[in-house]
Amino acid sequence: MNQTLGLIGSGMIGSALARLAVAAGLDVVLSNSSGPEALAGLVGELGEHARAATPAEAARAGDLVVATVPLRAYEQLPAAALAGKTVIDTMNYYPERDDRFAELDAGTLTSSALVQRHLADSHVVKAFNNIDFRRLLTSARPSGAPDRSALPLAGDDAEAKARVARLLDALGYDAVDTGTLADSWRSEPGTPVYVQPYMAARPEGLSQEETQRWFFDTPGVPVPADRVQELTATAVRGPAGGARAALA
Repeated sequence: MNQTLGLIGSGMIGSALARLAVAAGLDVVLSNSSGPEALAGLVGELGEHARAATPAEAARAGDLVVATVPLRAYEQLPAAALAGKTVIDTMNYYPERDDRFAELDAGTLTSSALVQRHLADSHVVKAFNNIDFRRLLTSARPSGAPDRSALPLAGDDAEAKARVARLLDALGYDAVDTGTLADSWRSEPGTPVYVQPYMAARPEGLSQEETQRWFFDTPGVPVPADRVQELTATAVRGPAGGARAALA
């Protein structure tokens, strides 16, 4: 897949995606709010197919662009530089972290629809928001592998969704189309497909140190496409934000 993936935000999810992308043969352009110099270590680790830039530069460089910042910062996404681009939105609404958004709390918009409104000239696709960063990195498998997992995606533009589905395939995942951005709540925090299906059962009685080691060392549980379809189809919309989990 001879493409460049731009990343606006290079935290846990962004870094995992960058590693998967480089492994799949893509070039990556990383950015964050602290400036390119802050990414020197990660770029050095990723090698010659990675470089650091400003968010606007990453937006312009990417054939596809991942927006993976805290939702409270969505208005800082460079709308002009992202015009015409397919933008992959990994962001979730965590009210404890992001403060309150009245439209999200009222259920009149999903968080991805809010992002799409800001990026009016882009094609926003919701993806990579329902799996923790560690399982995202370690559960990727080649096409056809019996233990390959699937991830949901949602968007309003069919061709943009197809482009993101091809990216998922290259990175090691099948894609399940769950509908429009208005339907993207089906993979948000608190829904059945969010995080837990991809994780093994955690043993009881672990200390904090043991829990952290378990989190990093325990392989993920494969979640095939038919299971993702089942979980998203049976989801019931609850309060915006759902249960808090550390993904971003």
